[in-house]
Amino acid sequence: MRNRVIIGLVLSAIMVIGGGVIYYAYKVDPPVFSTIEAADDILDTLEFPLGPFQLTWLGSEARFEITHDDIPDHLIFSTPKNRGFLAAGYGVMESEESRGYFTIDEERRFVCEEQWVSGIVESPGAVTIVGDLGCENGESVPFEFTLTVKSDFQLQYAVSFDHPLVNRTFLSWHSDGDEHFFGFGEQYSTFDMKGRRLPILVQEQGVGRGLQPLTFLADLTNRAGGTWYHTYAPVPQFVSSKLRSLFSENKEYQVFHFTEKDVAQLEVYSAEAIGRIYAGASPADLVREHTSVVGRMEPLPAWTQEGLILGAQGGTAVVSEKLDSLLEAEVPVVGLWIQDWVGQRRTSFGKQLWWNWELDRDHYNDWDDFLGMLEEEEIRLLGYVNPFLVDTSDKRNVSRDLYSEAQAKGFLVKNADGEPKDFQITSFSAALIDLTIPEAREWLKGIIKEELVENGFSGWMADFGEALPLDAEMASGELGDTFHHRYPEEWAKLNREVLEEVGLLDEGMFFVRAAYSESPRYASAFWLGDQLVTWDEHDGIKTAVTGLLSSGLSGFSLNHSDIGGYTSITDFPLNYVRSEELLLRWIELNAFTALFRSHEGNRPDENIQLYSNERIIGHVKEFGDIFAALAPYRQELMEEAATTGAPVVRPMFFHYFDDPETYKINYEQFMLGPYMIVAPVLDEGVEEVSVYLPEGEWIHHWSGETISVDSMGEYVEVYAPIGEPGVFYRQGAEVARVMERD
Repeated sequence: MRNRVIIGLVLSAIMVIGGGVIYYAYKVDPPVFSTIEAADDILDTLEFPLGPFQLTWLGSEARFEITHDDIPDHLIFSTPKNRGFLAAGYGVMESEESRGYFTIDEERRFVCEEQWVSGIVESPGAVTIVGDLGCENGESVPFEFTLTVKSDFQLQYAVSFDHPLVNRTFLSWHSDGDEHFFGFGEQYSTFDMKGRRLPILVQEQGVGRGLQPLTFLADLTNRAGGTWYHTYAPVPQFVSSKLRSLFSENKEYQVFHFTEKDVAQLEVYSAEAIGRIYAGASPADLVREHTSVVGRMEPLPAWTQEGLILGAQGGTAVVSEKLDSLLEAEVPVVGLWIQDWVGQRRTSFGKQLWWNWELDRDHYNDWDDFLGMLEEEEIRLLGYVNPFLVDTSDKRNVSRDLYSEAQAKGFLVKNADGEPKDFQITSFSAALIDLTIPEAREWLKGIIKEELVENGFSGWMADFGEALPLDAEMASGELGDTFHHRYPEEWAKLNREVLEEVGLLDEGMFFVRAAYSESPRYASAFWLGDQLVTWDEHDGIKTAVTGLLSSGLSGFSLNHSDIGGYTSITDFPLNYVRSEELLLRWIELNAFTALFRSHEGNRPDENIQLYSNERIIGHVKEFGDIFAALAPYRQELMEEAATTGAPVVRPMFFHYFDDPETYKINYEQFMLGPYMIVAPVLDEGVEEVSVYLPEGEWIHHWSGETISVDSMGEYVEVYAPIGEPGVFYRQGAEVARVMERD
């Protein structure tokens, strides 16, 4: 209690001194822009065909442009005007991991920012630009920049430097002043990155993320507040409003610099950089190309689309009672997700789990009868697992101590002393499985098969995967600076292998949180992490929409959030708990995403739940029925995702990219496929929303009114009380028959 009072007094003083605003100062390195000159023999304009691509070297300006035969008037990529396109450097980076958050301390020792292009070399399907970079320490660094045709709509770039010390690559390109940049995996607080410096690093998303005073206190106590760019699932890839797209294939830490008006830069913490430049005439084309590289997601099992996956915990009797309250009201429940199948523990953060992956038959007694009841109701069972293990000496009824087993077999990530690294989670610590060890992977897969699949689970949340230190050394010899981003990909791959090996790939599913570029190749579905149970745009319900839209452009086609959010804070002087209105609006939102799944949150007893009263239960039924009615439409969208990578939930510009107004829309509205517009209500006490309708005839779902829109679109104001979010569908579309009201 004394510590809470002290924190409260400190906060009060800061709020008074700062006038109610808390400012943070972060040391960040600016972009490095080089000068550029070219040799006398390449001062003319030169043309270099690259399959269907054309590279035009503008010698007098020492820069080049790339076009494509199918869209010859469109610049796919061009280097900066009056600046170089490459720079190099040497730096020392220290990183510190704490509860999945990373502190990066970077010191640049020297940079090489005088670019001299000495020649251009053609080879079959490739062009290489060669030269040197002059450094501020007087040295010269030879470079090679190669463009290679990889497909009809893809060029691969590769940058390398011939110098033993260089470990930073800076690639720059021209950006129009009014160009907007979207994608980058799951980005919660910001949709358009123009004007931003964006680090790409898998880590915890943060608690508050700029919402004050929560963020300040979370940082003060646990360094857990986070910032606007903290995310579990970043991807170094974008789609721009000028129909340009680039993907960095590097696994190292990297930073995008969009802070300049007319030039953008990618900074890669490596002496080599490799990536793709995509060509396309629409955002859909660019997403198609990107997902052909990183992998596409397969349709979810049909049962997941027919209703609610109820998140509940508390043991057999408690969960059964919660479930019964919904079934009696005829809520379409298709799945029961019990994350506490391993038993519960009380921590400083709330109710958490025992990370010893075996069924706790005391907590869930009468297991066979419990499974029989679910089977009779045609309800699938889902569980929870992650790649951590904990010491179970304080847990009774342990039949198999997995932590001790893994330690004895040498399966755990080790620290510098060769001992299992201790990861602090909340008020307990855990050890992490080293996924570079083939035997460890098979051991962990065997546990999932025995304890989840053989105990009747059809799916599970495959949590975590973001905490591997950047300076870790894996058993394989690979360093953490590259395997850190491979870890969540390998974790998803391991779970997919389980489904494949037990024959559940078509009927089973798992959903992951931490992810990187190639995670869509393996994951059944994604979820958006741990949103705060608030309305705000930093960490609340609005960030769930932003995360859906950004990640969909990066290949995360099937994504969703926890209905009601997850994180509650009830420690003095803070009190963030889920309100009934927020829960109702979140139910409405998730009915128009890929999965309709609830979560009780980290403090279930202090938050209102889906089963708390008749009003909420009735609301769940209504929107569960809508979700189920949309199953055929979503099935078509999921099949499209599997063949083209198109996301189920889409930003407005995905289909209306010629309309500049659509690029201004963030979380306010989105499209479910090509024929439905959803404007969720994301503010407390609001009963009216403004919806932007593109050209065409649109039917307002709740009133049945048809609105005809000419040419470039218009905003309409619609009544949107609880139970009636802004929902429109295009007249004549197949989905209209599903959505027509009696």
